[in-house]
Amino acid sequence: MEDATVPPALAQDEQTRHRFEALLQAHRGIVLKVAASYAFHPEDRAELAQEIATQLWRAYARYDDQRSFSTWMYRIALNVAISQVRGQALRQRHAVAFDPSQHDMADPHAADPEAEQQLRLLRAFIAGQPPLERALLVLYLEERPSAEIAEILGISQTNVTTKIARLKQRIRDQL
Repeated sequence: MEDATVPPALAQDEQTRHRFEALLQAHRGIVLKVAASYAFHPEDRAELAQEIATQLWRAYARYDDQRSFSTWMYRIALNVAISQVRGQALRQRHAVAFDPSQHDMADPHAADPEAEQQLRLLRAFIAGQPPLERALLVLYLEERPSAEIAEILGISQTNVTTKIARLKQRIRDQL
């Protein structure tokens, strides 16, 4: 039974908010991975993750629960991240170049230095890609099916497959 002091619309809004928060918590790894792929400093990652969560909440009323929540979430998260990257590019046209490969992003507790070096090189490669290719790599490394990647990014499945093959070849050539 609902509390008589809480208006029904407000109670429904609270239920919606709790549902959203539970889904966001269950899929928080998506937000964190996208933020880590598009922001290189901890403060920037935290800010981007918060912006993604905010935009997810704003769009939640339009979410169709007949579709995969994670696919919907990836699409919004990547769009927010790509928009932020584009906005930063406009603001930093005359800024000093920054090469993330020059900064140690390795896990200091890792047991295999060679694997850590490969991971560091892969991260640097991903960081150097344009936003769409970066999104493709993030989703591919998450082992998302190409049909889902296509839906998230709004491109054809054939385009996904072709771009991933080209990116793999560039990785082999560069690493």
